[in-house]
Amino acid sequence: MNTSTYGIYCQTTKWEKKFNRILHYSKQEIIYFQFYFIGLQKKNCATKRLSHWKTFGRAPMAVASTAVNIQEIFKQHQVVPDVIPSAPKNFLKVTYKGVVAENGIELTPTQVATPPTVEWDAESDAFYLLVMTDPDAPSRKDPRFREFHHWLVANIPGAEISKGDVLTAYVGSGPPKGTGLHRYVFLIYKQPTKIRFQEPRIPKNSSQNRPNFSVAKFAKKHKLGDPIGGNFFQAEWDEYVPTVHKQLAGKK
Repeated sequence: MNTSTYGIYCQTTKWEKKFNRILHYSKQEIIYFQFYFIGLQKKNCATKRLSHWKTFGRAPMAVASTAVNIQEIFKQHQVVPDVIPSAPKNFLKVTYKGVVAENGIELTPTQVATPPTVEWDAESDAFYLLVMTDPDAPSRKDPRFREFHHWLVANIPGAEISKGDVLTAYVGSGPPKGTGLHRYVFLIYKQPTKIRFQEPRIPKNSSQNRPNFSVAKFAKKHKLGDPIGGNFFQAEWDEYVPTVHKQLAGKK
């Protein structure tokens, strides 16, 4: 895929430092950049074009990322092939209380205790399925419970997750102590139509039917095709994890 490259050169009079940034964006994107530097004067900030201008169209699902990047990052962290055989074309925007969970960023179980907001370029008359799954259960070195799914919502009308059918209630990250970083992968599928799912509903206080899940097999079973968007973060044990484990055991 063809890309355009632009360099942003800015110099502040206060620090006399030079900021150089090279940004790569794919065709069909429009990006708005804002740079805030203390003491920055507009007259000292100029944009230099480094390659031929390309025509840009409507912004894709996630404004800050490109299709090229998602393929690279999913392969780099082995989300491909551990979870899905190929990466989606677009990033989902996953936000936990102002913190964006993207590109394998490390968050804590405390930060992800409650459901995030998830955004994508949804069609108002279509239905979608959203999943959050952990391929590293109980650890990445010994993933015998791969995958442990944390959230599964189907028949989402447009982008209104709250109006979807909750097949598996959300539970935050609970990586066991000493098992290192776990990957928590979000994927969105566009359903061919509204589906009557026969899978058992799993409440937030139960671990039954969560382990040994395969989102790829689930998608194949229900003829969902490939995911249209995705993202992921990583987390390891912190002091909140025992609370998650008690919750999954049905204890208060």
